[in-house]
Amino acid sequence: MTTSKDATKTSATMRFLDDLIGEPLSFGNMLFTLRQCESWSQAEMAHRLQVTPQHLGQVEKGRKAVTPERAAKWARELGQSEAHFVALALQAQLDEAGLDLRVAVTSEPPRRPPRPAKAESVPKRRLAG
Repeated sequence: MTTSKDATKTSATMRFLDDLIGEPLSFGNMLFTLRQCESWSQAEMAHRLQVTPQHLGQVEKGRKAVTPERAAKWARELGQSEAHFVALALQAQLDEAGLDLRVAVTSEPPRRPPRPAKAESVPKRRLAG
């Protein structure tokens, strides 16, 4: 569960990263930065993500979009936050559409299906007779 303290921390972190790179953090530059921090070549990271190095390069440069499903899969493959990867992928879609909206994604524990209602016992009536 994400608390308001966590959300504030994430917002502060995102602002710091935006200031550090001089622009809002995008999915592509986040992947590029992660790849650089891990000292992986583009080919190594592409292999981990099961895509071509050319495709990865297009994503890193913001020329190709990533679906939220693929962003979540890549986060799992790389041991990163699914919520963060998905938020950046969704934000890219909103930016591409020209919508002045910001995405906030939180992860929650899986919801349990509702329990079946218990059948109420109906008292037996004796018929007069």
